[in-house]
Amino acid sequence: MKLHLHLLSDSTGETLENIAKAALAQFDDVETLRHFWPMVRSEAHLERILQEIAQNPGLVIFTLVNSEIRRTLETRCRAMGLPAIAPLDPVSHALSGLLGQEAKARPGRQHSLDAAYFARVDAIQFTMAHDDGIGAEDWEECDIVLAGVSRSSKTPTSIYLANRGYKTANIPIVVESPPPPELFTLKHPLVVGLTTSADRLVQIRRNRLLSLNQSPETDYVDQDSVQREIAFARRMFADNEWPVIDVTRRSIEETAAAIIQLCNERALKAQGA
Repeated sequence: MKLHLHLLSDSTGETLENIAKAALAQFDDVETLRHFWPMVRSEAHLERILQEIAQNPGLVIFTLVNSEIRRTLETRCRAMGLPAIAPLDPVSHALSGLLGQEAKARPGRQHSLDAAYFARVDAIQFTMAHDDGIGAEDWEECDIVLAGVSRSSKTPTSIYLANRGYKTANIPIVVESPPPPELFTLKHPLVVGLTTSADRLVQIRRNRLLSLNQSPETDYVDQDSVQREIAFARRMFADNEWPVIDVTRRSIEETAAAIIQLCNERALKAQGA
């Protein structure tokens, strides 16, 4: 099935894209043609978009705070017999009722350069500077330290967490090269061990070597050697009572969500202490 999906936003459209992606993931065999319309802030701009929608009818999803532009879109879509959905409306209405105040009709307000924005930028810069075991002397400043064998998704998970505002460092666990002693004396950061199945790890490593035009027949991809690496890392995690997450069947987003939950639980415990 082919679906035309029109995404209209008065800001960057990042929120809409994430909503559409999450919703479409629930359906199989759908060929989606996305029409992305960011920064829609005038009737003239909307009129050009409506002409495109008429030529390629489909589902219209929007985040528009200007009441006149929004009303025009809804009226014209209704006339064309097309669904037009504002996915943030139920959340905004619920918050309005609970907080006793009207939502501010400011386009892109969630992207304003507030303290949280600069904290995320700082976290990203810190995380990129502390990848793959670099900068152990700064680890006490981290929010999270990820430990795991090579190719266990440490770096992409670190970057994702940084985008959520968490200063994250990561370190590879190598049998022949013990981690620096700083790792075992950390107080502020949450240290999390990442592990995966040996079969999956061998497959990922083999593909990595092939992409680099290197020989795929080394101890790096030997099944027994990989199993010993994983066992060594697991013993280290257990000895230090670090929480462990198996990333074998998890996406980066799912792994990061589990780590954030661990951080939140740790913070709640600290408050109750």
